[in-house]
Amino acid sequence: QVQLVESGGGLVQAGDSLRLSCAASGRTDISHAMAWFRQAPGKEREFVAKISWNGGNTYYADSVKGRFTISRDSAKNTMYLQMNRLKPEDTAVYSCAAVRGYDAGPFPPEYDYWGQGTQVTVSS
Repeated sequence: QVQLVESGGGLVQAGDSLRLSCAASGRTDISHAMAWFRQAPGKEREFVAKISWNGGNTYYADSVKGRFTISRDSAKNTMYLQMNRLKPEDTAVYSCAAVRGYDAGPFPPEYDYWGQGTQVTVSS
């Protein structure tokens, strides 16, 4: 079992930056691939970015490519999402997810563990 807790959300203006964190606890001794997803009101959950167990492989949704950076610090059992040049359409609840294994795809059903989410609101 792995527990995930997100932090770092908030209200910012368009063009600002935020860094989200996802702290993992529990069986962090087992390799897990991780990802960020987001869900805006009235919309389905959307893939944002994913990272392999050792950080060697990353993949981004086209909508965030070049603006967001996913990373992880294994020593701290924490994953990050650096979000730059934020846009109003980035407004959503951002959740981190994990699944046992070296890497995973961009689809929510692939992930077994989820955090509660953190709200990101970008005003125009």
